[in-house]
Amino acid sequence: MKLFVRDLTVIDASYLCPIRGMVGESWILDVVMSGELNEMSMVLDFSRVKKQIKQLVDQYVDHRLLVPVANASIKMAATQPGYATVDLLRGDKSIHLHCPDEAYCLVDADAITVETVTQHLHQVLSGKLPDNVQGLELVLRHEKIDGAFYHYSHGLKKHDGNCQRIAHGHRSPVELYVDGQRDSKLEADWAERWTDIYLGTAEDQVSVSELNLSEHAASASDTTHYGFRYTAPQGLFELAIAKSETEMIGTDTTIELLAHYIAAAVKPAIGEHRTLDVVAYEGVGKGAMASL
Repeated sequence: MKLFVRDLTVIDASYLCPIRGMVGESWILDVVMSGELNEMSMVLDFSRVKKQIKQLVDQYVDHRLLVPVANASIKMAATQPGYATVDLLRGDKSIHLHCPDEAYCLVDADAITVETVTQHLHQVLSGKLPDNVQGLELVLRHEKIDGAFYHYSHGLKKHDGNCQRIAHGHRSPVELYVDGQRDSKLEADWAERWTDIYLGTAEDQVSVSELNLSEHAASASDTTHYGFRYTAPQGLFELAIAKSETEMIGTDTTIELLAHYIAAAVKPAIGEHRTLDVVAYEGVGKGAMASL
């Protein structure tokens, strides 16, 4: 007997890639379980599926930075108890972090892909489900998006949940309406502008030299990199990332403020006498709207 749950949860995370840098991602998770019926004539109660599996995925994978620790370009070292540095070495676009351990998801693979993350999820869930569940199939998939989208990473220091982690992200569509009509050219332009982007908050910026990074960050400077540091409920978060892969925002990077930021940036291009409506998404099925 098999039990399936589609759209069980969405994983919003970022990952490190030697080619693309820091990539924000959103995956929808589907689950199929097989096994003998229990005393309630069920493989597993639906409410327990959602609670057990989603809780484990949220705890170990969601809103973390996925690190392919088998890749030669990745360097990682523990610092003080509960903290570690992570470095992605890629020339003048290297990325350097110093964060609490819970900000990272360490994947034993050379690259972060749907396949390697699925395998990691199997490891996370192994042995943590009821004995009568004998088989587990996991499917990670992207949302089907009709139009332009981008991948962005950020951190929200004022958030009391896992969004406070400095390097998590989303794969997000954007919809721009001019005088009530959707403008695919403006959408594509914005998606290109925010391809694999890190959105940094200006008040979190510090000199790279002030960050507690590893020896691998010695060549990073204020000429090539932005430095970010903040303290949130989960601890101290530090990041140095290439300026060419960052856009500085004058506010926090909540989706509400990002929708307004996009609207304010696009409005001059269409003229004062035309209306603009922005529908900005934060991952799958949620977001904010702004109008000018």
